Amino acid sequence: MTMEQSTVFEVFGAIASITMILGYLPQAIETIRTRNTDGIALPTFLMMAVGGFCFMIQGLIHKPDILWALFLTNLVTSSCSMIVFCIKIYNDYFKKK
Repeated sequence: MTMEQSTVFEVFGAIASITMILGYLPQAIETIRTRNTDGIALPTFLMMAVGGFCFMIQGLIHKPDILWALFLTNLVTSSCSMIVFCIKIYNDYFKKK
């Protein structure tokens, strides 16, 4: 990969990271703040957390360099997904009984 291609690769990675986090974070914050999970599918957030975790690992083990944009984006989104998943479990199985 040439230096020019590498720069384009990094720029698109950064743009993707920023837009993914900005697109996902408001919904996660709203769900965490209100604890309202009525419209959320439990398997969706579990799979999003697992997928994000796998992308984090991929970013860390990439050779020769760590893909920081991939790692950090999925660290944020998978962490939020797990928090929302836990709130959903609590609401569905403990709070409503």
